[in-house]
Amino acid sequence: MKKAAAGDGPVIVKKYANRRLYNTETSSYITLDHLAAMTREGRDFKVVDARSDEDITHNVLTQIIMEEESRGGQNMLPVNFLRQLISMYGDSMQAMVPGYLEASMDSFRRNQEQFKSAVEGAFAHSPFAEIAKRNMEMFEAATQAFQPKGRGGTGAVGGASSKDEEIAALKAQLAELQSKVEKLG
Repeated sequence: MKKAAAGDGPVIVKKYANRRLYNTETSSYITLDHLAAMTREGRDFKVVDARSDEDITHNVLTQIIMEEESRGGQNMLPVNFLRQLISMYGDSMQAMVPGYLEASMDSFRRNQEQFKSAVEGAFAHSPFAEIAKRNMEMFEAATQAFQPKGRGGTGAVGGASSKDEEIAALKAQLAELQSKVEKLG
């Protein structure tokens, strides 16, 4: 999350008493969804209270997580995990938990990238290379198409007709792949 794009540091977002968020980089009001999108893009930002200049980034990120969790669909944070996390507050190990969680998430991201590279590399020099490449593209398109509204990807923005088009395109790609597999077999 340390990727800087347009400036020399984090984008400063001011939160006003009326709960509005103001992006000082673009000189415009934004929403929590905008901040969630910036996070997914790897943009670094800092949210400060407009009156006191206090850093409230942690609170705002927690609020984004709560909104994401409250939206319909599958929750990312299981109840048992939340119970365990809550039980760690006030515990003698509380100070170690943030570092552990951050290291665990970094490890998860690295493993995710390694898995993707391994899948791509495993088929790079085989007769199935083209099929593997298309399967990976279909997998990525499918994960974006089935993300809930507001979670990025083209499926979330374009509405029902764009999702229908994406599903139709995926079905066509799947039919094409099935035909190729049948020809090989």
